[in-house]
Amino acid sequence: MAGVWVFKNGVLRLVENPGGDSSQGASRGKVLVHLPTNEAITSYETLEQLLSSIGWERYYDDPNLLQFHKPSTTHLISLPKDFNTLKPMHMYDIVVKTRNVFEVRNS
Repeated sequence: MAGVWVFKNGVLRLVENPGGDSSQGASRGKVLVHLPTNEAITSYETLEQLLSSIGWERYYDDPNLLQFHKPSTTHLISLPKDFNTLKPMHMYDIVVKTRNVFEVRNS
């Protein structure tokens, strides 16, 4: 993971390309991979099926986001409505909340 760690408003996040164009979305060279099948996630439909299979439920509170909640935890995964605007920070959020199930790799 190359980049700069930034601590702002109590949140630590990795800025992959400081000063670079942040509008590149998922095409930046990262891909979310489902480890048990070694499958790259290419759509929200696939992601939703995989998250559902491990106990995550769709959360419909915000119409501008795609959200998933695991009832046995306080975790909430919030993603942009358009899969093409999915950024590495969203992918890493999924990885942190679903340990040993997903991984972010260079494409």
